[in-house]
Parts: sequence; C-alpha cells; structure tokens
Amino acid sequence: MISRLIGGFVSILIGVSLIAPLSTEIGTAASSTNATGTTCTLTAGSPTQTGCADASLYLSSSWGATVLKLVPGFFALGILGIGIAVTYGSLRDAGVV
Repeated sequence: MISRLIGGFVSILIGVSLIAPLSTEIGTAASSTNATGTTCTLTAGSPTQTGCADASLYLSSSWGATVLKLVPGFFALGILGIGIAVTYGSLRDAGVV
C-alpha cells in the first residue's frame, strides 16, 4: 500500500511539473502571432512579418494548431486520472472500498 502511494505521488508530482513546460512548448509550436503580438499572415508561401517563421503550423493548418492546443488539458486530465486511480487503489487495499 505504501509503495503504491509513493509511486503514485511521484507520478503525480512529475506530471504536474511537466504541464507548464508542455503548455509553453505547444503554445510556441501553434503560435499565430509574432513577438510583438501581430497576427501572422501568409502571402505567397511565406510569412510576411518578421518573427513569424515559427507560425508555420498555424499558417498551414489552423485547425491542427487548435487541436494541438488541447493537448495540455488532456495531459492534465490524465494526471487527474492517475490521482484517482492511486486513491481508489489505496482505499481498496485498506479495505475501505
């Protein structure tokens, strides 16, 4: 029971600490604006503004960028599922459930 709690706690701790960097990287990969906040546009196959070279995903497939931005939320739901599973397993081992 204790080993399950410790393993679950470590998994949750690592998962929660990875949510912010994951969200930052995905936000960068799916960005639609440059460093000054101007929305990037595509003209003749290349971005017109400086700093929009990283916006290639948004410029080629805006729905793909939108779906990619959902990943941190589902990752957080997965971490929540781990927490629920660890709690339920521990209570079941203790005979409460």
